[in-house]
Amino acid sequence: MTSQSDIEIQTFREGMARLGAAITVLTTDGPAGQHGMTASAVCSVTDSPPTLLVCVNRQNRSHDIFVENGVIAVNVLGGKHRDLSRVFADSNAGEERFDAAAWRRMVTGAPLLSDAPVAFDCRISDSSTVGSHTVFFCEVQAMELAEGPSESLIWFGRDFHHLTVD
Repeated sequence: MTSQSDIEIQTFREGMARLGAAITVLTTDGPAGQHGMTASAVCSVTDSPPTLLVCVNRQNRSHDIFVENGVIAVNVLGGKHRDLSRVFADSNAGEERFDAAAWRRMVTGAPLLSDAPVAFDCRISDSSTVGSHTVFFCEVQAMELAEGPSESLIWFGRDFHHLTVD
């Protein structure tokens, strides 16, 4: 028999599958080393000061590395980055995953994807534990916008979708 909480969890997950989200690669570098992961739980908080929130499961191997390094780069992916998102989602891949793309560094030293539609270079300014996750509040130290049409790789309906706006 299915419990009420199981039904609520399944319904919630189905509902979230209907909420489109930008696909990002979160990267960091510092005392705990260079690391990265694919994520979709990222959104803006405020523009004064420019701040994003990033949600990471505390059981994820990336979590403690982000905490120790204190910096996160949010690299928004475009359609051409579908394979890169899978490379960074692979929990068995190590630092060699960074060989799959070109990277640059700005203020914090976290790797920024050279051809990202937009990349935000952030310091973690605060965090809060909510259920199984930590919500990191990330103050933007620097950012770069790609030239040309705006694009994004979106996760919606349990699949990737490429959006482009001229």
